[in-house]
Amino acid sequence: MRISQAEEMSTIASFEGFQAVSLKQEGDDQPSETDHLSMEEEDPMPRQISRQSSVTESTLYPNPYHQPYISRKYFATRPGAIETAMEDLKGHIAETSGETIQGFWLLTKIDHWNNEKERILLVTDKTLLICKYDFIMLSCVQLQRIPLSAVYRICLGKFTFPGMSLDKRQGEGLRIYWGSPEEQSLLSRWNPWSTEVPYATFTEHPMKYTSEKFLEICKLSGFMSKLVPAIQNAHKNSTGSGRGKKLMVLTEPILIETYTGLMSFIGNRNKLGYSLARKSWINHGRP
Repeated sequence: MRISQAEEMSTIASFEGFQAVSLKQEGDDQPSETDHLSMEEEDPMPRQISRQSSVTESTLYPNPYHQPYISRKYFATRPGAIETAMEDLKGHIAETSGETIQGFWLLTKIDHWNNEKERILLVTDKTLLICKYDFIMLSCVQLQRIPLSAVYRICLGKFTFPGMSLDKRQGEGLRIYWGSPEEQSLLSRWNPWSTEVPYATFTEHPMKYTSEKFLEICKLSGFMSKLVPAIQNAHKNSTGSGRGKKLMVLTEPILIETYTGLMSFIGNRNKLGYSLARKSWINHGRP
């Protein structure tokens, strides 16, 4: 089939009107790979990247894991905490009984299951008050009142345990009796949360040596020097069954009747009986 001259001329004309279309999309101003190659050929000198030095510095100051800052994990040692507790309890006594306060101490109570508990103790002319104080919320949680005229024996000595016991405790303490342990029920003896135990055992608070103030209010000897005369005067002035009693102060081992000690081991090791800043989430000084 022969193509006429007119058709051939029209075909040539259509190709002559064709324009090359670029595959680059509109708005794409990034140079292509070939453009990069050409730029590298035109600029033989390598470019140097300058880094700006940092003007900031991160440090831990003061180091919260060295003395004296380590003592501040106990909320009782934080500025104003003890003073607030004293004022709260003074106000409570003035409103309720009006008794004269002989002294104020911060000690560790050891319950009949060998658990440590931070306690504030007050001695008035008639009463021994044992206060569970929340040093985080700065409020009294529980207050136990023991008439001084009912106290008949105080023991001072080292802590001991039954021969088959796995539990242990170092140091010395004191135990105050206002009832006979033989009369204690079996239920209260084996109940770690019982409030019917007829005695209380104390030792010195672990923050005793943090300052002169805490050395004064955490010493057992200072507590005893006020407690014994107050009990003797209460016996003299008593008009009830306590009249004529004589206080016995004995030096002998203090027996804690626990055997496995698992509960106290976990609680005392983690200081669960204290108002304490828990630092399990802290990264131990790493920035």
